[in-house]
Amino acid sequence: MSRLVIVLCALVAVATAAPLVPLEAPVPILRQNSEGPNPDGSYNYSYETANGIQAQEVGYLKNAGSTAEAQEAQGSYAYTAPNGEVVQVTYVANENGFQPQGSHIPQIPPQILRALEYIAAHPEENNIDAQ
Repeated sequence: MSRLVIVLCALVAVATAAPLVPLEAPVPILRQNSEGPNPDGSYNYSYETANGIQAQEVGYLKNAGSTAEAQEAQGSYAYTAPNGEVVQVTYVANENGFQPQGSHIPQIPPQILRALEYIAAHPEENNIDAQ
């Protein structure tokens, strides 16, 4: 009985020590650059992989020393979707949030944008208690 336990323990040890073979080969990085973070809060990076992924970003402190001081990042990335379409996104991220732009991102219809602008310009009409 003890031999059986020893053999089973040895089999378990060998099975757990066996290296795991990745299902896919790693994707080579063709180009990679980065700088920062610098003392002023600025930084930048970029990279490109062999499967067509590209990304770059620049970040900095805008309006430094003022009451409107805020960190801002601007960048872009691109990749190939499973359907073969190349997806490209540019963005700004700042005190107003993450603001992406790309042809694959649904756009707000102009009528809705005008309605939102009107609502923002006429807050007195939004106060139900005043009526």
